[in-house]
Amino acid sequence: MYLCTKALNRVENFRYAIREGEVHLLDGRIPSFTDMKKGSELFHIVTMPCEGGIDEFCRAAAERSRNQEAFINSSCETDELIYYSCLPWLEMTALTNEGLSDPDDAVPRISWGKYVEENGCKRLNISLEVNHRFIDGLHIGRFCEELTALMKQLGQK
Repeated sequence: MYLCTKALNRVENFRYAIREGEVHLLDGRIPSFTDMKKGSELFHIVTMPCEGGIDEFCRAAAERSRNQEAFINSSCETDELIYYSCLPWLEMTALTNEGLSDPDDAVPRISWGKYVEENGCKRLNISLEVNHRFIDGLHIGRFCEELTALMKQLGQK
């Protein structure tokens, strides 16, 4: 989530939102993700800024999730979000969200399944849902380039 958020925010088209019929460029998007507490089969939605380094973000996310008692903090629900979802129980290649009918909904949705071992390497497929009025294959390609560059940097540390 951390690297995806950083990569996505580097591509301007992912930061467009429509407010009151006008296009706005957001400073950045904020991750909003599903999580399950230990020992539970129920998930909740955690929303928090993507600040600091990756270790700091992961610690803060774990703490926020542990301490959150409500299913969702509705005061955090804005058009600045990125919705993340994970299905770690199965390999997936695509996921769609039911009932998205608002043409002005520009919140990106990123999902993935479980890691798969292939030729000695781990692979993780991701699925992106975007507003095609702002984002085309070119922008998704730029997101992938940014994500790849961030992963390489992480591997060098």
